Amino acid sequence: MANTNAGFVNINSDLGESFGPWVMGNDGEVLKIVASANVACGFHASDPVVMIDTVKLCQKNGVSIGAHPGFADLQGFGRRVINLTIKEIEANIAYQIGALQAIAALHGAKVTHMKVHGMMANMSAESAEMSEAIARATKAVDRDMILLAQANTEQGKAGRKHGLRVAEEVFADRTYTDAGFLTPRKEANSMIKDPAQAVAHVRRMVDEQAIYSTSGKRIPCQVDSICVHGDGPTAVAVSTAVRKGLEAAGIRIVPLPEMPSLRH
Repeated sequence: MANTNAGFVNINSDLGESFGPWVMGNDGEVLKIVASANVACGFHASDPVVMIDTVKLCQKNGVSIGAHPGFADLQGFGRRVINLTIKEIEANIAYQIGALQAIAALHGAKVTHMKVHGMMANMSAESAEMSEAIARATKAVDRDMILLAQANTEQGKAGRKHGLRVAEEVFADRTYTDAGFLTPRKEANSMIKDPAQAVAHVRRMVDEQAIYSTSGKRIPCQVDSICVHGDGPTAVAVSTAVRKGLEAAGIRIVPLPEMPSLRH
């Protein structure tokens, strides 16, 4: 597969996932590493004050801001199955994007991309109907918004069908099944916690424009963005190593709107 972004890649992370006095992740450190942030919108995590603080941190670090909507499931962190109607999905997506847009407007910032969270992401990756509902809602709110989609899934297909710019995303710290989906978190080998292993994993995907499953199956894809997670004891070490490993290879890390294939 031809690489339309040769020499460039984006690094993103899911952030702003604290709630009230409960702190999740290490946003301050991760925002020094990534180029784009997916900010939780209050349904699976976050609250208005956390959203404000995260937007301000993004501005301080020159990081592009994205909405990160999920299921309304604070207790389950948006990682439990909730079966919504198509009408409910569209309303949930529009509501959450709009909430972050309003928070961003308080500080003169703009929300430039959207990425769904957790179980909503996993379900929509395999569901064309669900992905199309998400794409329709995103386009209705802002037709210029970039859809950050799991590579080679229904999410990207739906986004392109509805005329959105689509960034194809792979994960630095997650493994893949032979079907090209993320290995379920309940499985022991789902996460990559060793920084050197994560760097090798990412370099291989970027260099070859392909995902490799745990069994060694090669699945071609376009790699626009690499997700690193901000939570967990190894998150900062893995994220730092991934960025340094890419830059050592002469690859520039840029915000999503500056990726060559995503520019207007």
